[in-house]
Amino acid sequence: MAEEKKPAPKKADKKKGGIGQWFHDMKGEMKKIVWPTKETTIKNTGIVIGMCAVVGVFLCAFDGIAGTIVSTLFTVFG
Repeated sequence: MAEEKKPAPKKADKKKGGIGQWFHDMKGEMKKIVWPTKETTIKNTGIVIGMCAVVGVFLCAFDGIAGTIVSTLFTVFG
């Protein structure tokens, strides 16, 4: 005999509650966050600004070198 198919399990209904429930849940999640201290934030900001400066210097140097090479090639072969 053929096996009878079991009905598909019903999906759990979505939690109802609207915008108020969303804000309540968000407030609970915000309490779980471990916020950095002022000193940590200042230190990390300094690191980011410093790295941006270093990358900027490298890009400027690369642009100058590449520009010189391209100008030389156009002068020689142009």
